[in-house]
Amino acid sequence: MTTGWRGVIPAVTTQFNEDLSIDFENTRRVQDALVNDGVHGLIVMGTCGENNSLDPDEKRAILKGAVEVVAGRVPVITGVSEFDTRRAVAYARDAEKAGADGLMLLPAMVYVPKPEELVAHFKTVAEATSLPIMLYNNPPAYRVNIGADVLRQLEGVANIKAVKESAPDTRRFTDLINEFGDRFDIFAGLDDVALEGMMLGAKGWVSGLTSAFPQESVALIAAIDRGDWEEARRIYRWFMPLLHLDAEHDLVQTIKLAEQIMGRGSERVRMPRMILQGARRAEITAMVEKAAATRPSKTAKTA
Repeated sequence: MTTGWRGVIPAVTTQFNEDLSIDFENTRRVQDALVNDGVHGLIVMGTCGENNSLDPDEKRAILKGAVEVVAGRVPVITGVSEFDTRRAVAYARDAEKAGADGLMLLPAMVYVPKPEELVAHFKTVAEATSLPIMLYNNPPAYRVNIGADVLRQLEGVANIKAVKESAPDTRRFTDLINEFGDRFDIFAGLDDVALEGMMLGAKGWVSGLTSAFPQESVALIAAIDRGDWEEARRIYRWFMPLLHLDAEHDLVQTIKLAEQIMGRGSERVRMPRMILQGARRAEITAMVEKAAATRPSKTAKTA
């Protein structure tokens, strides 16, 4: 059984007040606006949601609010990004009780596990919940690779159903499909190889910059779905300067600044992240303003 997840699924941002407490009202507003713009799901408290900057009770309150505001219109998938397996199990269980539709499960933070430790972490969390799970593979960021050797040991775990593939090497899409067929739903997880991933068989795109430009992201997926590759390339080429930002270390700050410029959210972030300043801020502002001024005219909201 597959997840049924598909299309563009933004990794939504968490909004903060001036004192950097959680702005629950605006966090829900951002989530609701994305759904209204036609996205196919939400990932709450992934990297862009600043998961590891949040306290345990904040995470649970944010998830509860997301489930309430989305109200079943699209799947709500929550990031599971903890420092150890015990905390990951506890959050997975609470997420299921809160009404989440699925989990995006990361390797344990900070520690770089051996393959057998990675397998044990994923299996232990999966056994603690009945929710469908998307594993998040991002070797550049987390210094560990969820390779075929690891996935082979997880084939028998029924609720591990998908892989978000954020390695920049697009050959991995084909290699995973050749190795495992349709056992795992594969998702493009790096914005600037999203079209390539979809062409090669990914079921969807877990996106960062969609938070600033959701209509164009939905239009890109719609063009792919109807086989209009000329239109898909046109939108993708327009989007690409911004999509490259998803691979940078300051992706959260750049995405939130883009949201703010587009009137969709606030750029506030929690330390150790800091809002962009100086030349970098001017550079990103110019990029977003140029993109806004040259937006593709076709922005269909349904696939």
